[in-house]
Amino acid sequence: MSVFPKISLRLEVENYLKAGFMNKEILSALGKQEAERRFETLLHNLSHPPSFTTVRVNTHLASVQHVKNLLFDELQKFNGLSFPVLQHPDLQDVLLIPVIGPRKNIKQQTCEVIVGAQCGSAVLRGAHVYVPGIVSASKFMKGGDDVSVYSDIKGKCKKGAKEFDGTKIFLGNGISELSRKEIFSGLPELKGVGVRMTEPVYLSPSFDNVLPSYLFLQNLPSAVVSHVLDPQPGEKILDLCAAPGGKTTHIAALMHDQGEVIALDKISKKVEKIKQNALLLGLNSIRAFCFDGTKALKLDMVKDTDGEPPFLPESFDRILLDAPCSGMGQRPNMACTWTLKEVMSYQPLQRKLFTVAVELLKPGGVLVYSTCTVTLAENEEQVAWALEAFPGLQLQHQDPQVGGEGMLGAGLSPEQLKRLQRFDPSAMWSLDRDIGSLRDASIEDLVWLANKDCIGFFIAKFVKCKSTQ
Repeated sequence: MSVFPKISLRLEVENYLKAGFMNKEILSALGKQEAERRFETLLHNLSHPPSFTTVRVNTHLASVQHVKNLLFDELQKFNGLSFPVLQHPDLQDVLLIPVIGPRKNIKQQTCEVIVGAQCGSAVLRGAHVYVPGIVSASKFMKGGDDVSVYSDIKGKCKKGAKEFDGTKIFLGNGISELSRKEIFSGLPELKGVGVRMTEPVYLSPSFDNVLPSYLFLQNLPSAVVSHVLDPQPGEKILDLCAAPGGKTTHIAALMHDQGEVIALDKISKKVEKIKQNALLLGLNSIRAFCFDGTKALKLDMVKDTDGEPPFLPESFDRILLDAPCSGMGQRPNMACTWTLKEVMSYQPLQRKLFTVAVELLKPGGVLVYSTCTVTLAENEEQVAWALEAFPGLQLQHQDPQVGGEGMLGAGLSPEQLKRLQRFDPSAMWSLDRDIGSLRDASIEDLVWLANKDCIGFFIAKFVKCKSTQ
């Protein structure tokens, strides 16, 4: 029995998604009944967390085995449970920690705390409740009270309300660190933990301040991307849309911090976050700039002397375009209020960025395009467009190949689809997971589950075979 409903979408957005997952090519291959079943599975799984929390080891500072041992010791402090820590066989710097749940029969408390949807999603993945995420609290709540935490998935609860009878999803129980009066005092400096979760519906260790220089919390497909890019020491690499820097720092670590990694983002606070992450992880090869990626190509051919954006054509050995996208593969996501216009607005932007990336790439260079969404328009359709728009690009086989092949519907050949990686939340039905079932499972089965039951994601790899100049 599901704890949560399927993801709540505007009808126009759900119909748009459904048209993609039930296009003519898919209906011909699977039949209507199977296509509909997979689409319903997608909507269900998007509202639930993945089966595993994944963390990337900063191999620049420590060995994977050393960090694995440290992490195992840290996790023993969490809820008195013994969490296994697995090393991914195809991604040697990635560790997998199973998520337990959904746990049923948790007794709900009289005192309630309502949080926003974004905060609720973080709680489902192991976070405590921070004060800025709290929307409402019961009238007489004091510090130290046992409370039940709920997510206001539709954003209908008024800030500071004393009770809320609208749609709310139970996330588990915790202990309030502050009183209601303190939380809603209006003091802007209140940013710490508001509720410390003790009985979450999904049991997943909190990684707040856990080995911060050694670990980076990162979804499994996001870690695959940098391995597919395959950066080499001494190369000049561009991360075109880099914040918050997970992939940027991964690229630098894979290069043994030898070479140059340029990271761009157009929001200054996000650029500062990239710099902070690079400093924390001890990486010196990263240079981050606040700059719009669509304008990163220098149009006049004056010699580049300062190494800052914009850049001359054919300046980079490898480019990662982890493009801005509709984010419809992120999990858990119980509700999305976006309009169809908003969802469809990303394809033109992605093409602008892709065009700049092709111009900035050296002949023989590698371009990796990725998104964290499941729409056909932002993924396979973009590959079909790119191969037609840029005859000098060739679609490449990816290594490691952890996800499934691309989705039918964009007119790509079977061989081309096999060269893509799509991590598809509709690939399997989420199962209830408890400690007993984890102990009985083989390592191979657990890794298979981690590969299948993760966020929605897409990766394509190209090589530029000839100059565009």
